[in-house]
Amino acid sequence: MIHFLNLKKINQPFEVAFQEKMKQFLEGGWYILGNEVKQFETDFAAYCGTRYCIGVGNGLDALVLIFKAYIQLGKLQKGDEVIVPANTYIASILAVLQADLIPVLVEPRLETYNINPEEIEAKITSKTKAILPVHLYGQLCEMKAINEIAQKYKLLVIEDAAQAHGSQFSENERAGNLSNAAAFSFYPGKNLGALGDGGAITTNDDALAEVLFSMRNYGSKVKYENEIIGVNSRLDELQAAFLNIKLKQLDSENEFRRSMAKRYLSEIKNDKITLPNWDFSQNHVFHLFVIRTADRLALQNYLKDNGIETMIHYPIPPHKQKALVNWNQLSFPITEKIHSEVLSIPLNSGLKASEIQHIITVLNKF
Repeated sequence: MIHFLNLKKINQPFEVAFQEKMKQFLEGGWYILGNEVKQFETDFAAYCGTRYCIGVGNGLDALVLIFKAYIQLGKLQKGDEVIVPANTYIASILAVLQADLIPVLVEPRLETYNINPEEIEAKITSKTKAILPVHLYGQLCEMKAINEIAQKYKLLVIEDAAQAHGSQFSENERAGNLSNAAAFSFYPGKNLGALGDGGAITTNDDALAEVLFSMRNYGSKVKYENEIIGVNSRLDELQAAFLNIKLKQLDSENEFRRSMAKRYLSEIKNDKITLPNWDFSQNHVFHLFVIRTADRLALQNYLKDNGIETMIHYPIPPHKQKALVNWNQLSFPITEKIHSEVLSIPLNSGLKASEIQHIITVLNKF
């Protein structure tokens, strides 16, 4: 069986370095917000091209804290509207709700699965205060157009970059540095994945960073002195240590993913399968390689019978989830089509060339 994702295999090249780092960690005796977190924050900010990186507990917390920090600064108020792609993973919407803001769902482009800037303007009201573009599957949104709309209506732009570590708009512009602030997840399956939960926020906003560093740690800058209502959401010291090791290989990991994607795009030839739309630039890091077909269940079972494991990202659109009952009556035809047809096939550094060839051959015979 070709597994969709074998995390043990992906992390195997780092095991010796992990063990050495673990030994240093145990000998050092500093377990929370130590030098490893500081080093990662410095290095990841430099990697993204931002002034600040704030390490937090996970990607959802990263988004929630950005919204809450902007409320603390008076740039958002509870009840403000935030524009969100209708086909995102539900975490993007949960973050808006957990900050007592109102998500306004907007259709994506069918070709890219990312929010359609042409649909955004029609959804802007006097209550709209922010846009939350999600770089879904690892491909950058149309940030130039989105930022122009934001400037026109004086809106904040907050990137959900949880799947887009290292995606580049230009040589000096990466995911995380294309907006007012960005949220990252280091969930183990991400292109830059920890060995547990982890997240980060990147920004160039001095005031926002100051609030976030405090807010993630009980609202405290000085121990036992609490200036604001905060939470406990700190990037774990050990996970930061592992991320420090893996960050050095992120660009080569992304290049490997792009090379695999190029093979899939050039060699999969089947009229029943729609392949991802990509211009072969650095704007996609292929966190996921997502195909579409009208008969998804048949294709998924066929691939399983041929020893290929697949995943569906995501089977139920957010507005049809029981958790979002107030949105259940809404209709988003493009989103619904995407969620009924998408299928993610294996693409990661743990795959052998022979396995990639097998996947291509099997897909072409469907």
